[in-house]
Amino acid sequence: MDDHIFHYFLDECRAVSEATSYVEILNYSDPKWNTCEQHALTLDEFENFLHRRGAFAPPEGLPPGVRLLNALRLVVQVNAKHPDTFAPKVLSLPKETYSNMVNAMRLPQKGIETSAVVGPFFWSSLDHDDDDPHLHVVHRKSDVRKKGKTRGWELLLSHSFKTSVTSGFMKGTPTSDVPLALRHITSTPSETGHPLLLSLFFLSHDLNPANDQKQRDARDWLRRLENAVSMRDEVDASETYFKDDGFVEIDGLSRDLVECHGHVMWKRPQAYAALCGEIKKALGLFETEYRRNLGDGQGKQILKTHRQFLSRVDFYLAKLKGLENYIWTTLERLKVQREGLYNILSQREARLNLEIAGEQRRIAHASKRDSTAMKTLSLLGALFLPGSYLASVFGMSFFNFEADATPVSVDLWIYFAVTVPITAFIVVAWIWFDRRREAQHKKDDADLERNIDQMEKDIMRNLRKRTMSKAHTWNTVTSPPKAG
Repeated sequence: MDDHIFHYFLDECRAVSEATSYVEILNYSDPKWNTCEQHALTLDEFENFLHRRGAFAPPEGLPPGVRLLNALRLVVQVNAKHPDTFAPKVLSLPKETYSNMVNAMRLPQKGIETSAVVGPFFWSSLDHDDDDPHLHVVHRKSDVRKKGKTRGWELLLSHSFKTSVTSGFMKGTPTSDVPLALRHITSTPSETGHPLLLSLFFLSHDLNPANDQKQRDARDWLRRLENAVSMRDEVDASETYFKDDGFVEIDGLSRDLVECHGHVMWKRPQAYAALCGEIKKALGLFETEYRRNLGDGQGKQILKTHRQFLSRVDFYLAKLKGLENYIWTTLERLKVQREGLYNILSQREARLNLEIAGEQRRIAHASKRDSTAMKTLSLLGALFLPGSYLASVFGMSFFNFEADATPVSVDLWIYFAVTVPITAFIVVAWIWFDRRREAQHKKDDADLERNIDQMEKDIMRNLRKRTMSKAHTWNTVTSPPKAG
């Protein structure tokens, strides 16, 4: 079944080209014969490296009693640069070459099915070959692209308990930990007999102090956010979010809350705790099978290294547990500040609504005054009505335009004597009424401003009244029920 599924996925994959090299570390019972080589590997020499032929053949003429204790043989692609090299269903070797490598080195065929996994991934298993048992390991981490460049690394390993040779394929981008891991294994060739050495190197770099420092920086960032939202005085004045006018920069504060949350969620401890659990499981498989096949003098050294690895994994688990609690506290405090910021925005929105309501009331008063002005125009038009009325009345006998008649009556003064006082009285009465009306408008506007402020105070008082209706709940003791 595994072989059928492997070739099925192999047919669906496409190949991209990457520069390839090899690493070979051979440890003998006589350290003089130990070798550690790393060179470029061309496709025409690829098969020779897989089958240890030609320049890669085992050394001849070993002294009597000198034998190979353990070895690490890797096909390596250190500077994988193709933008799709870690995309799903993509191989960085020709299909036939990749298939030959998996078969010759007895690498886990399931590795081809992990090209689309997300986050840190680790899997291990025994192939249950009684004649030559192998421990299979798939360890990889493929991240999303950043600025158009792919990031990640991949590790396929197969360890033979019969020959103590670990074979594998390792690929990583220039920004990954692959170059650093290669420097580590070439610096500690005596420990390459343990197949999980590379996985422990990758894990140690993933959980390096920079990860802890990032959480500490996020906590410092959180304190500045708390100072801005909760008005706490725990940071320097230069680290605040207040502007020169004393107001909080809401836009920057909101963006930083989101960014700080993203920093806190970087490399979640739960994911790496699960990864440590899988590595610990692989260590258990190795120890059980290694003790069953133990038969050389190098066993004590390998088991000593194995115990060191177990201790390191337990150390990382304890570290991740503390980091998980630390991150949980930071996330809860971020949640409180986010809710506080929402409350500030709600209060500002309520204040804005009150101002809008006040403006609407002012517009209503202005409309009312406009209607009053229209009445005034009507009143001004009515100023001429008394004169017109009196003219029509007196016109019946005061004026006579007939022939040989006096055109103007001697009693014309009566018209002016009556019209002018009445008109003056009406004008004076209107001026007095208009001034009273303007004074009332000013008083109404002042009352309107006071009502808006009082409206806000009443709303806040009602809110506090409902919120603090059970104010005496802190540190209270429930009275015991009365007997009888």
